[in-house]
Amino acid sequence: MATQPDKHYLAGLDLTGRRVVVIGAGTVAQRRLPRLISAGAAVEVIAPEATPAVEALADAGEITWSRRGYRDGDLDGAWYAVAAASDDAVNAAVGAEAQRRRVFCVRSDRATEGSAVTPAVAEHDGLLLGVLAGGKPRRSAAVRDALLEALQAGVADEHAEPPEAGVALVGGGPGAPDLITVRGRRLLAKADLVITDHLAPRELLEELGQHVEVVDASKIPYGRAANQEVINRTLIDNARAGKFVVRLKGGDPYVFGRGFEELLACAEAGVPVTVVPGVTSAFAAPAVADVPVTHRGVAHEVVVVSGHVAPDDERCLVDWTALARLRGTLVLLMAVQRIESFAEVLIKNGRPADTPVAVVQEGTTSTQRSLRTTLAAVAEEVRANDIKPPAVVVIGPVAALK
Repeated sequence: MATQPDKHYLAGLDLTGRRVVVIGAGTVAQRRLPRLISAGAAVEVIAPEATPAVEALADAGEITWSRRGYRDGDLDGAWYAVAAASDDAVNAAVGAEAQRRRVFCVRSDRATEGSAVTPAVAEHDGLLLGVLAGGKPRRSAAVRDALLEALQAGVADEHAEPPEAGVALVGGGPGAPDLITVRGRRLLAKADLVITDHLAPRELLEELGQHVEVVDASKIPYGRAANQEVINRTLIDNARAGKFVVRLKGGDPYVFGRGFEELLACAEAGVPVTVVPGVTSAFAAPAVADVPVTHRGVAHEVVVVSGHVAPDDERCLVDWTALARLRGTLVLLMAVQRIESFAEVLIKNGRPADTPVAVVQEGTTSTQRSLRTTLAAVAEEVRANDIKPPAVVVIGPVAALK
């Protein structure tokens, strides 16, 4: 009876001390033997000739080599068989005997006619990976290689132990769920509690387990300043209660994200904190809109400025006069509401009115849109196109590159 590729059952066999018969001693058998030997099987190879590598295994006593052709009855007492002869008729006879004796048998010539198949296998730090792809060995090998690479690179988390109580400040990136860092996604998957902002990738929350509590920080009452105090207390109290808390933010936690405030609060409370940088929208949003924030021979500096207060606000810490004298790239975040004031102060202090400007709304998301204009016209264009936050404003010659 032939195997059905889509009906395979993947199992781990304990072959220690058990008889395994391999018919054939060519290159196929040579590839299969090392793992059978490492599994502790008592391997007998039956073949009139062998490759030098197989012969060396026999000389070293790692296998038994019977230097003859296959005979019916050779599978007596076997737990597992590999039909790897160069003659298809021999492999068919081995498969038939295996069927009669109820011995699982791998056919190297016609995989679907055996009662077992060999998965694409790899080892990593005590893990044994096996991949089956319904009789498509190239596909199983490709997936095996990708899994191994992910484990070796630390992309895939191989440890199931729950994390210790504490806080992770995770930058979620500019908006698209696949732009969070590998480490950030890994820690998010381990969270007991997630405190998220409205700019954090919303799709990532759908991947969380049902046991994970999600707190929307943007809906905590009492105003912005008080919000931060409540957020800090929520982080600390839950970590002290034994939970692993992820503070999920848009962009990078330390780029106008109040991340360091939260780190200081946790540190003062004795709560361990892990910081995971994120892809900042200051650079990512322009990039996906084909605006490089630097370009050889065009811009040698990039300045990122928060626009959450106007230039004439007493809380403003920005030297707009100095910024106006720069010839490179100026990136404004949180600037849509006050874009007219920013444009005016820059022009007034020397930035040319025809300086190119690009505005990118909701960069990297499915609702992304952008416009290109000049410093003199940007406020009017933003109003005319109904640009809403979050948006990134790029001022400088790079905004004219195409």
